[in-house]
Amino acid sequence: MERQPSAGSPGGRQACRRLPYHKLVDADEEFMREALRLACMGASAGEVPVGAVAVGRGEILARAYNAPISRNDPTAHAEILALRQTAERIGNYRLEGVTLYCTLEPCAMCAGALVAARIERLVFGSRDLRFGAVRSKFQLADSELLNHRVAIVEGVLAPECVELLREFFETKRRPC
Repeated sequence: MERQPSAGSPGGRQACRRLPYHKLVDADEEFMREALRLACMGASAGEVPVGAVAVGRGEILARAYNAPISRNDPTAHAEILALRQTAERIGNYRLEGVTLYCTLEPCAMCAGALVAARIERLVFGSRDLRFGAVRSKFQLADSELLNHRVAIVEGVLAPECVELLREFFETKRRPC
């Protein structure tokens, strides 16, 4: 049995079909664990705990966590930082064949950037019911209205991703 992404370009589907289902699941969980580790680093730095890992050909190309507070940059989301690092590393703004692993469903800015970068696959942990633009509020990344569609896998290590966010915001809301 092979894992089928929910949407994507024909090339994206072919790339996903090359690996047996169990190998994709193992790899997805492995890379999501790295994204969770990065999200924890972000939480330790006082940032909302979101981590992202960009992977191409089974190799991690970039690692990032949210940093808008520390960088004084509203665009310094984990996904955007990982896309920037990947583009610089491969020397191209088109990131074809790259999978982005993110602990939280991307917002509208990040979902648009995934499409513009031609990311092949997005694997995310938990939905963002307030701002999620891939499934929760909008379906930007695989919209038929756009020139590129990202294959989407959701829910990988979702309980761990949700728990990290819950703990972070619970701590923030506690009185001193």
